Amino acid sequence: MPQVNTTKGAERHPEKRRNPDNPQPRRPEWLRVKAPVSAEYGATRALMRELDLVTVCEEAACPNIGECWAQKHATMMILGSVCTRACAFCNVATGRPDLLDPHEPEHVGEAVAKLGLKHVVITSVDRDDLDDGGATHFAQTINAIRHLSPGTTIEVLTPDFLRKDGALEIVVEARPDVFNHNMETVPRLYPSVRPGARYFHSLSILQQVKSLDPSIFTKSGIMVGLGEGDEEVGQLMDDLRSADVDFMTIGQYLQPTPKHAPVDRFVEPAIFDNYARLGRAKGFLLMSSTPLTRSSYHADADFAALQQARNAALEAG
Repeated sequence: MPQVNTTKGAERHPEKRRNPDNPQPRRPEWLRVKAPVSAEYGATRALMRELDLVTVCEEAACPNIGECWAQKHATMMILGSVCTRACAFCNVATGRPDLLDPHEPEHVGEAVAKLGLKHVVITSVDRDDLDDGGATHFAQTINAIRHLSPGTTIEVLTPDFLRKDGALEIVVEARPDVFNHNMETVPRLYPSVRPGARYFHSLSILQQVKSLDPSIFTKSGIMVGLGEGDEEVGQLMDDLRSADVDFMTIGQYLQPTPKHAPVDRFVEPAIFDNYARLGRAKGFLLMSSTPLTRSSYHADADFAALQQARNAALEAG
């Protein structure tokens, strides 16, 4: 049984990254966003602090935080704010994880209700230290949202539950509306970009969700600009379709600090449009492919579009 503590971050000891510095190139015009200044943004931030909640919007330094929080759309990050992995692209702290907060699921449910969210995305750090990888906490959070905000649809963006037998089944049994697990990059780059993960294990997670409950939408995303080639992106799409994934997102990798993986290229918007056309041709129900696309960006509108696309596919036979 994992230890619990009501003080978030009490046991936090993030390790400093020891990677050599990689210069951060100047972003092109299409990747520049305005600083968040709206009153609505401030109100969303205040609510997150009031309920002692962590958001991936802040921890991952998402460029869309101003737009999303102004619309009261926040992506909750559960299981603490310190990750047991050290992926080369990620801005979340790595080190000794937080102790589990037993009140976190209820607080997330309260936040969803107070924000009046029609759709919410729940994600987490990797918790290799927990017997179930945090799956039970995911299920408890889903149940709390269902209780406090029954009209809200729920999307989970989970870790890979590597070597955590039975963990995936716990989350699927809680019946989220969308199950998202990001592949992040092409298989060739896993050793340098995502060293703690396994490409085909992540792919199998998505396939297993469909086998366990075909009614759940499945979703996955990657970043481009890490050194992948366009042919590799196309092959990854084929892999996802072989796992019956419904929805794919593609966005530009942005280097968080000089200690993170360098940006190999800034992909022009026209190439993102090409990725979207290719993905639709390969059979995804929905594609979101723009420089600023992130897993939870416009997730509420995307969920409605997913439902419409599935209904249209069913009607077409």
